[in-house]
Amino acid sequence: MDAAQRQLLIPEAFELPNLPLNAACQHYTRNTPGPRKDRSMVPTSRTTSTAILLNGLLLLTSCGDNSDQPPQPATSETPAAASSLGEPETVAENLDAPWSIAFYNGTPLVSERDSARILELDDAGQAREVTVVEDAAPRGEGGLLGLAVHENHLYAYFTAENENRIERFSISGEPGGITLGDAETILDGIPAGSTHNGGRLAFGPDNMLYATAGDAGNREDAQDRESLSGKILRLTPEGEVPEDNPFPDSPVYSYGHRNPQGLAWAQGGTMYASEFGQNTWDELNVIESGGNYGWPEVEGMGDNDEYINPVQQWEPSEASPSGIAILGNSLFMANLRGARLHEIPRENTSHSVSHLIDEYGRLRDVTVAPDSSLWVMTNNTDGRGNPAPEDDRILSFTPPTEQSSGEESPGS
Repeated sequence: MDAAQRQLLIPEAFELPNLPLNAACQHYTRNTPGPRKDRSMVPTSRTTSTAILLNGLLLLTSCGDNSDQPPQPATSETPAAASSLGEPETVAENLDAPWSIAFYNGTPLVSERDSARILELDDAGQAREVTVVEDAAPRGEGGLLGLAVHENHLYAYFTAENENRIERFSISGEPGGITLGDAETILDGIPAGSTHNGGRLAFGPDNMLYATAGDAGNREDAQDRESLSGKILRLTPEGEVPEDNPFPDSPVYSYGHRNPQGLAWAQGGTMYASEFGQNTWDELNVIESGGNYGWPEVEGMGDNDEYINPVQQWEPSEASPSGIAILGNSLFMANLRGARLHEIPRENTSHSVSHLIDEYGRLRDVTVAPDSSLWVMTNNTDGRGNPAPEDDRILSFTPPTEQSSGEESPGS
């Protein structure tokens, strides 16, 4: 279907060229008047006498009533060919419960959850302690979590005594001698718990700071827009509320989340987030300003138009997702309990390929390094894994030149 035909059929979807088809359909169905029922978006097949009408019907049925076809679960995945990512190089090893990777002028910085240390790595992978975050009070899943670098500041998300907090530090120096200034609180009062602290930090293409906050074990707070838990938050680099946030004077950007831990943007600006479910479905979501993602009313895909469905869901045994990154035409998602790296083609976010299944244990973060290699961080020393010698480690893979050739698995 060419652009003119798609615009004729569904103008709203055409106006969102950076969204995957299923996300564009969901936008269309939530913003089009008239009776609506199920929005599970399981595609159906229709036949017709002309190619244009066939394409139109396929697109419209993707966005239309599928009440006879409930959301389908993701099936078990087949691993991609072992060579599809290439053989890894070890960037660093013997890390202690590492959580996040950021880069300052090309130098990798790593957070360790339980020690509250921020480390810099040299070219040989040797770690040097830059600082220990003084107010961090690690417990359970809490501690020093996400890092982000923006201009001349390092940002850190961590669990303090009675809250989760975001601080920033001026950063300067050359490799081997990076230093941080005094801590400046950007946002405090984010509810904390022994579990579900969220913790990912990332700067979007709009130069705003985004942070994922889990429900901290108080599931009902995810639907309360006055609470900061169960949300994705958006701030200026100085910690102010942007004027174009969806809710006046609030850092809340989206809500109804259980424990989101991954953030990434495609080149066109589409925002993705990964999220831990409870016992049934983990999620990959396309994030919209002001969107409600359903928790705790919905886990995974549902049939209520009030909530935005994920573009793909997995059983926790195959996922438990944390960090995500986009490289080329693929989104990569690190998984803890699933002990694998999912690769999701952006042109079809309902499919995925599994890499590294059980090869390196729990995977906490994945990021794109300055040389465009794909870095994957293990997380076997966090008390839930089975550490191998030299764990935890960071591995570097040669960037894929095209969509992996491994067998794909349809998602939901």
